[in-house]
Amino acid sequence: MLLGLLKGLSYLPLPVLYGVGDAVFALTFYLVRWRRKLAAANLARSFPEKSERERSQILRRHYRNMGRVLAEALWGLRADAENLRARVEVENPEVVKAYAERGQSVLLMAAHFCNWEWLTLAAGLSLPMPVAAVYKQQRNEDVDRFLKSARTRFGGTLIPHKTFAMEVIKRRSKVNAYALVADQTPLKADDKHWEHFLNQDTAFFVGTEKLAKILRAPVFFVVMRRVRRGYYKIRLEQIAEPPYDRVDDTELIGRYARVLEREIRQSPEDWLWIHNKWKYGKPLYTE
Repeated sequence: MLLGLLKGLSYLPLPVLYGVGDAVFALTFYLVRWRRKLAAANLARSFPEKSERERSQILRRHYRNMGRVLAEALWGLRADAENLRARVEVENPEVVKAYAERGQSVLLMAAHFCNWEWLTLAAGLSLPMPVAAVYKQQRNEDVDRFLKSARTRFGGTLIPHKTFAMEVIKRRSKVNAYALVADQTPLKADDKHWEHFLNQDTAFFVGTEKLAKILRAPVFFVVMRRVRRGYYKIRLEQIAEPPYDRVDDTELIGRYARVLEREIRQSPEDWLWIHNKWKYGKPLYTE
């Protein structure tokens, strides 16, 4: 039933899907109030300098944007290349072209910001090398197969998050753009690095810096900004470059966190506040 629903909705034109997204926004924000308490608490801790009214406006715009991203994600499952290029512009793909010509892979660090669902599709259309992106497998095999096929139809592959590091190492002799959404929270028992991020101690995954060293690959932060409804611009901002002999293992994570915070402060409604980023606190003593 879920697969049939996804397929059916993906055939609808985008204006109709925006109507669906607006209905979902109204339902989740006003009636169900889905995760509103969590999102409001996240905003209060992150922006104590803002008034309650300002934070309430950000919260409402955030839920509205989530409804629009849902609509765009469904439309993107069948969008053709021409229409997608018209809606997502990668401003500087040439910055990775030089590395591709030298036979070097690159690492792309993205976030749950703006429309992250279109990133893999846009990168497949615009970058001069295949894109291999990390993703979380769906429990339903038919749904997983359908989504993988839709998300990779412009080239590239999807790698399950549990085997991402191993697969990158296996493919290190091939030139790829390895893309990962790096703002998720590691499990409490996992290795992690703490950064002061949005006014609070925040845990980040470790390992990206090790992959960069193994691949001898430059690292780019994927800056995505909303131009207007349904239109985005992407810019690749380099945050690290080999050789990494003098780069501390956690320095790269710190750079990522600072650039991400800059983007969130510029457009706070475009980050995923319903995500429980601060599900546990920093222990008194860390190794």
